[in-house]
Amino acid sequence: MISPALPIKELAPSCGPVRLVAVDGPAGAGKTTYADELAAALGCQVVHSDDFPVPWEEGPEGWFAALESQVIVPLRHGLPGGFRRYDWVRGRYMEHVDVPVAPALVIEGVGTARASIAHLLAYVVWVEAPEETRLARVLERDGPALEPRWREWFALERAWFAADRTRERADLIVETAATGRDGPRR
Repeated sequence: MISPALPIKELAPSCGPVRLVAVDGPAGAGKTTYADELAAALGCQVVHSDDFPVPWEEGPEGWFAALESQVIVPLRHGLPGGFRRYDWVRGRYMEHVDVPVAPALVIEGVGTARASIAHLLAYVVWVEAPEETRLARVLERDGPALEPRWREWFALERAWFAADRTRERADLIVETAATGRDGPRR
């Protein structure tokens, strides 16, 4: 069971009428698994950064403007948001995803807890794992041919997180095990 679910339900809305919860951390740390479990515990939707196109060379900055303009800004004004999900395998936009005004929304991905929207976040979870574990996870998922790209991405992430100081603003730090995606949490 996800431990922060109950405290989050008791927090004041942070983005219009919504408690906006960010699950952030480096690639391959286990953010998606954690965010899905947290959203289930809260009874809310999760929006994944993987639903948006991210040019490799732009790093964590490349995708966020779409999430902000299509989801966060409308919710901040008490209006529903929405976006077209990007399919990485097909290389094109797919179905429209509605994001209704609800008591809570989990946003997940590298850069979701960025300083520029910290004032809109009710709760921040930072998920981490050792770099060698994270690299093994992304290569297992995406294939070994992408190793050079992932190594570049990891460097971009390190620079991003160092400048943004994201981890320092986390309400909860979750460490996933070196083996498997669902390791011990604190």
